[in-house]
Amino acid sequence: MRTLRVLVYCFAVGSLLSMGVPATAQVLSAGPAIYEGARLILGDGAAPIEVGAFVVQDGRITAIGPSGSVTAPAGATRIDLTGKTVMPAMVNLHAHVGFERFTVAGGESLPESFTPENILDHLQRQAFYGTGTVNDAGSAQVAMSQKFIMDQAAGEFPPAAQLVLMAGVVPVNGGPDRILIKGTRPLHANYEVTRSPEARAAVQDIAAKNVNQLKIWIGDRGGSYPAMPHEVYDAVIDEAHQLGIKVHSHAGSVRDQKDALRAGVDVIVHSIQREKVDDELMELVREKRPYWTTVMGLSDRSEVCDNDPFVLQQLPEVGIADILASNCNPNLNAATREENLQYNFTRMIEAGARLVLGTDAGVFPRYTFGSSDHHELMRYVELGLTPAEAIVAATSRPAEALGLTDVGKLAVGMRADFLVLNANPLEDISNTRQIASVYLRGAMLDREGLLAQWRRPTGTSF
Repeated sequence: MRTLRVLVYCFAVGSLLSMGVPATAQVLSAGPAIYEGARLILGDGAAPIEVGAFVVQDGRITAIGPSGSVTAPAGATRIDLTGKTVMPAMVNLHAHVGFERFTVAGGESLPESFTPENILDHLQRQAFYGTGTVNDAGSAQVAMSQKFIMDQAAGEFPPAAQLVLMAGVVPVNGGPDRILIKGTRPLHANYEVTRSPEARAAVQDIAAKNVNQLKIWIGDRGGSYPAMPHEVYDAVIDEAHQLGIKVHSHAGSVRDQKDALRAGVDVIVHSIQREKVDDELMELVREKRPYWTTVMGLSDRSEVCDNDPFVLQQLPEVGIADILASNCNPNLNAATREENLQYNFTRMIEAGARLVLGTDAGVFPRYTFGSSDHHELMRYVELGLTPAEAIVAATSRPAEALGLTDVGKLAVGMRADFLVLNANPLEDISNTRQIASVYLRGAMLDREGLLAQWRRPTGTSF
């Protein structure tokens, strides 16, 4: 079976051009370039450089500072960005890559959809909206994903956000939600464990594959899923930490988040929406200072329902029609949910939770790759963060949480993954949507070409 999957993968890679994927692999910009005159938001929370310059060579930033203080290398191309704002490309710590096809409002996760072509499509959608790095949230089939990552690093694919991999460890018949599990289970994408020795063996195998992040699912989600026993997830976390692996945990209730923090998880996934957090949980947050990805927008009213062109531009008409028909009715619990979110978000941040961008994109087309990142940023600010704090949560801090040292900031040595914006997001966070261009490793992304690809008639390949 593994041989068959590898053959399918190789065939798919060899067929990318015939399937309509743009016929250009990742190509670095030819020779050095200096970008001058833009406001530079560095991504680390420092004050912006109001009129800055930076040099890109061989896909990385080699110099940066105020205009006039940066010397262009001999023969460098000069690019005038006067009046623009530049910020690092975003880092999405939590998305589900490879399964969604964007045609059914309720989501459609099928094992046959998990192909290099579809993974690439999802990563291109992320890049289109200014995200340069995407961590798959424990649903990807490990061997196929690692092959994709190696080929992407070797320049075998057209420009797209770089994929980062996280393994998933689940109880039997548990793990991903009711939609994703339709794709993950036939692929045996997750490590299924029932006892502590199996849990430790699974983590050891993950470490042997050089994967340094894993995800567990804590709790029974209202009785709808089997819960992983305490002694099993304790074993997962203990073994992971001994082997230098960070543990992310799905935890959607006060009880689940307490259990996760007591057990020592590094990243909490999901905001609590049906109840208010209590003092005991806040004490644990103060003590542990976990990274926290809220994934709020998955339950928000979709911007598709408001006919927002920023979201609609990359979705097929059949998918939009289904979303409008079935997913846009008023939510009778919206006011209570919003009250809980406001209270819980404020208390979590005040207690020291380290907010990181994650979206759960890849479950539903109404909240999908790239556009959902901007929705989360908007929600952070609506709930009390400054735009500068929201940008840190979307750039340098998720990179830090993933142990990535060359993305998420504008600084010497970093990959030249950045957005050029027509307006200043420090004044209004919605200005992250005013994208003039996106650069990956110093090369401008062909956003118009991608739009043309996605606007082909329904029924054709991506």
